Amino acid sequence: MPTFSFDIVSEYDKSELNNVLDQSQREIANRYDFKGTSADLDWQDGEKKSIKITADSEFHVDAIIDILRKKLATRNQSQKILDVSQEPTTTNLKVTKIIPLKKGLDQEKAKKITSLIRQELPKIKTQIQGEEVRVMSPKKDELQQAMQLLNAQDFDFALQFNNFR
Repeated sequence: MPTFSFDIVSEYDKSELNNVLDQSQREIANRYDFKGTSADLDWQDGEKKSIKITADSEFHVDAIIDILRKKLATRNQSQKILDVSQEPTTTNLKVTKIIPLKKGLDQEKAKKITSLIRQELPKIKTQIQGEEVRVMSPKKDELQQAMQLLNAQDFDFALQFNNFR
């Protein structure tokens, strides 16, 4: 009997994030409350693992983060990839905030997912494979139930399902 499977991962689409940043930069350039300020939004590094926000005040930084969140939502990207826990730094009358992007499932998150699936759907087999979790079952319906179960949960990290077999 064939077994069906899929992988649970936590990652982001860099090309979609490029679009989000471009749209956000255009909105910042056109908004009246940012005219004549140093408000800017760009990649922190070439590897596109974090976003750098520069503005004149923390109020402007928060407004830029709101713009970024709205653009993520319109492009169907999870806002949970943004790690806004770091405090902004102030130098030369400019406020800078670095927002790292969350990617990958660490062991704690993977164990949380596997234990939830085992409790609710005991017939399904789960296996932690590095930064992803493989979910296996002989029935496709059970895999769909597992996806619905995980989508109904409010995790503090983004989840995607891929590699369906």
